[in-house]
Amino acid sequence: MSNNLILDPVLFDRKSISKETAEFNEGVDKLLSSLPPTYTFVPQQIRDDREAGKGLWPIKRLDDFKDKEVSGAAGKALVRSYVPEKVKAVYLHIHGGGFMLGRAHHQDEGLYAIANNCNVATVSVDYRLAPENPYPAGADDCEAAAVWLVENMKKEFNTEKIIIGGESAGANLSVVTLLRMRDKHGFTNFSGANLVYGVYDQSMTPSARNWGESPNLILTTKLMHWFHSQYALADKLKDPDVSPLYADLTNMPPALFSVGTLDPLLDDSLFMSSRWITAGNKGELAIYPGGIHAFNAFPIELAHQANKKIVEFVGEKANN
Repeated sequence: MSNNLILDPVLFDRKSISKETAEFNEGVDKLLSSLPPTYTFVPQQIRDDREAGKGLWPIKRLDDFKDKEVSGAAGKALVRSYVPEKVKAVYLHIHGGGFMLGRAHHQDEGLYAIANNCNVATVSVDYRLAPENPYPAGADDCEAAAVWLVENMKKEFNTEKIIIGGESAGANLSVVTLLRMRDKHGFTNFSGANLVYGVYDQSMTPSARNWGESPNLILTTKLMHWFHSQYALADKLKDPDVSPLYADLTNMPPALFSVGTLDPLLDDSLFMSSRWITAGNKGELAIYPGGIHAFNAFPIELAHQANKKIVEFVGEKANN
């Protein structure tokens, strides 16, 4: 994996956005702008509605996955795992949802595809959510899962190779977990990090601050502020354990950063990938014209392109 941070202005040109992507984005904006903002609801109500199938993303729980509680010196955590026929590595996955929403089982279909295409056992962390369980609860759960996995993956999955990754808040928690594993446990043997449209600065990068409320393409500035304020106190928002953009990033694994040009968190990936590489790590930044936040979860060609590259990255780190 070679470093790739070449920023081609063409990627950011509106003319580079495909017709399918533009029409999809227009539909998302129209739909979300007609609904009450997410931050006007009680978090548990949002969670219940999603479980009832009322969210943007259908939830399909697969019977092949197993839930369990794991414990060790770093504490206890709930994890959800799937083991394919052939296992070359373990993929430790951390879901997104603004630190407040989402569950491990919401990722079953995507992780099933990654597991079988990449020969990895998947272990997804069902971490505690804010505001009921604010920082550091979620990060503590992810650390506990990582410590358990490092100590038990040979026995549980017959491999000693581990990859980490997640989307949005899950990408944040993935980097926080890497930092904690390095600093608190002396472990730096992750084979790769799949970091998808992550939020790495909860005090907000310029693209997040300047987005405003329109267009409503999943995230808005008010919604991001709501997520961040429910997760951590204001004086913690630049703490490296909350916003890893400010951390010492030496001795990190090769990383793939994926982000769309119409994601309010665009700067987070631009800035973090730059700091990642200047800290001496390998990294690649994949930018998708017109991609909104969570674009790769929708049935459009742009999502296929991004997910294909993610599978290739995880597969390369697992099988080489």
